[in-house]
Amino acid sequence: MQPEIILQADKIGKYFYDPEKFRVLNDISFQVNRGEFVTLVGKSGSGKSTLLYILSTMDTDYDGLLTIQGERITGQQQQRLAALRNEKIGFVFQFHYLLPEFSCLRNVMIPALRLGKYSRKEIEERAYAKLKMLGLEDQALKLSAKLSGGQQQRVAIARALINDPLIIMGDEPTGNLDSKNTGIVFDILKDLAHHDQQTIVAVTHDNDFAQKSDRTIELQDGQVISTRKLY
Repeated sequence: MQPEIILQADKIGKYFYDPEKFRVLNDISFQVNRGEFVTLVGKSGSGKSTLLYILSTMDTDYDGLLTIQGERITGQQQQRLAALRNEKIGFVFQFHYLLPEFSCLRNVMIPALRLGKYSRKEIEERAYAKLKMLGLEDQALKLSAKLSGGQQQRVAIARALINDPLIIMGDEPTGNLDSKNTGIVFDILKDLAHHDQQTIVAVTHDNDFAQKSDRTIELQDGQVISTRKLY
């Protein structure tokens, strides 16, 4: 059976204009299948973070064509892109961006409350279920500021999962963690991909993290120089 293509980039190009015109991405083409855990790697300045912002629909000023689950994303109105991000893309950043005055449960609920697809009671139940899945149900009512860094990042993953997104986009998701918590977060993401068919695309500087993913796409000077399937 043919794998389902979730994300497809065709000849993505990008220029920066300050202080002068500079091509930061040059004809980037690849696809990501359902349940695949893909890492984007490369030295600082290679274009990987710029590419991630295009793939996540937050940057619309580029050449080429982006498709998500068969839907043409390039050229869509901002209102449609915002709705698509909230419904189909979960974000995990280097910093957790939890609201410190809110409980873990409330932080996880926020994207679902914004989406408006479920009742508040259903959203609360879903948030508890995501926290339980990540071993944090006993921390649900604690203020997020009271948790350790590793726990906070797991809450951020639960928040990214609350709307059952098509894709999780990670921008250095373990960049602020020690080796032990990096391993925990990696294992969570790998389990989501391999057991729940969650598609994951993550930028990382961590070679060990990248080498344990399903596939690495390496960028250099705005171009793909290698694609390595690891599993």
